[in-house]
Amino acid sequence: MSLVSYLLVIDQGTTSTRVVLYSFSGEFALVAQARQEFPQYFPQSSWVEHDLNEIWLSLQQSCEEVLTTAQGLLPGFSSQQIAAIGITNQRETLAVFDRRSSQPLARAIVWHCKRSAEICRRFTAEEKAEMRAKTGLPVDPYFSASKITWLLENNPTVARGLRQGSAVVGTIDSYLLHRLSGGMAHVSEPSNASRTLLFDIKKGQWDEALLKQFSLPSASILPEVRDSAGVFARTKNLGFLPAGIAISGVLGDQQASLAGQGCFSPGEAKCTYGTGAFLLCQLGANDLRSTAGLLTTVSWSLNGKLSYALEGSTYIAGAAVQFIRDQLGWLGSSKEASQLKESVQAAPDIYFVPALAGLAAPWWEPAVKGGIFGLTRATTKEQLILATLEGIAFQINDVLIAMAEDLGAPLSILRVDGGASSNARLLAVQADLAGIRVERSSQMESTALGAAVFAALGCGLISSLAAATKIRESEKLFVPKNCDRAIKQAGWQRALAAVRGFSAEAQLPGRN
Repeated sequence: MSLVSYLLVIDQGTTSTRVVLYSFSGEFALVAQARQEFPQYFPQSSWVEHDLNEIWLSLQQSCEEVLTTAQGLLPGFSSQQIAAIGITNQRETLAVFDRRSSQPLARAIVWHCKRSAEICRRFTAEEKAEMRAKTGLPVDPYFSASKITWLLENNPTVARGLRQGSAVVGTIDSYLLHRLSGGMAHVSEPSNASRTLLFDIKKGQWDEALLKQFSLPSASILPEVRDSAGVFARTKNLGFLPAGIAISGVLGDQQASLAGQGCFSPGEAKCTYGTGAFLLCQLGANDLRSTAGLLTTVSWSLNGKLSYALEGSTYIAGAAVQFIRDQLGWLGSSKEASQLKESVQAAPDIYFVPALAGLAAPWWEPAVKGGIFGLTRATTKEQLILATLEGIAFQINDVLIAMAEDLGAPLSILRVDGGASSNARLLAVQADLAGIRVERSSQMESTALGAAVFAALGCGLISSLAAATKIRESEKLFVPKNCDRAIKQAGWQRALAAVRGFSAEAQLPGRN
């Protein structure tokens, strides 16, 4: 009989922190999970912030709930039996905190905050091209670097701390590692570092020229970058967890989902439908650079060797359903959006472009606003709800088209997960509009599973990713049906052109 080990995963997301306990005896089995939401702060239009202490409290409460549940389910279970901890996190969100105490020095600037857009516009086209060649990323407020510049220019206390070395910055994983280790570790790994616009993805290190371009005083304020699997630190002085547990696997949330979906071979792709939607295609050792508006990002680093992925992100996916539920009152609950009658039709008559936080890939136009087109006296609420789902799917279809252009061939199947993937109507619409088979995982939130795999790899429970190739199970396959695809897509392009034209700052000629 195989010896059972336990792995604890911290899945720190944009709106909540989830903690998951897995047992492992050759296979990963979910034992218990808990989730705590935390507040979102919007101090100005297009600004988004998180309180790092509230994130930490949500982690602690979720962890305590999971351990209590596990003790009720497993007689004799103790937190002392946890072999290792894995972390997966929202990626580009910037944390600034005291180097010794771990205490936050400002609220975290969230990935879809637009406050640093003006800083990004300062760079010349030549400078942007040079940055993209090193980082695989366009210059956009989405990424962390311009957020640091904004703090240096607008928060004197933080600026003084960073210049004196008493303060440090990092993505959320580095903040969690710092606190979990009692302030002993300021570390990160490449799937997170590659989302900052400061990391050379070919050399696998912070780039001094990029630091100077964004006015950073020194690389010492940034975390040390290590392999994605290995012992980053050990728990210390926590109270809710024993001291000495190895934190042995860390991945940004979308790369963790790529792993949790078993996309280890080049050409395998997944899309996570969460607050936004994120489509990644595994490239392996090939750092293919997009000419169609996508990102080249690091999948992970193992044994000093980087793997890459092609990525297309949309800022708004599940958040569009929340918007029509909460702000517009079209839904009593998000579940109602999956219960539309088959007879309800939206496109090619009604279109909703859910650019509520700007357009991301493949357009990269953060100033664009959303819009609804085709309204008449006969338009129904049900049509508008369907148009919302179609708007999410059309955005992902734009990414799929760009990805086919870069790869030289379209994807044949798309693995999907995330909270919004529970909406079967959305996935059916996605399959129809894109003409692609969509395969939903039995675990709709695979980020935690991917982090568990890397934690197991980092602490020696498994020897390679090959040992985790069978972690994924398909729950449902959505096969595309004929749906006047070309006509609907033409209407979408007209709606897209309209919202891009409405913004004086939108770059109308095409992709960046």
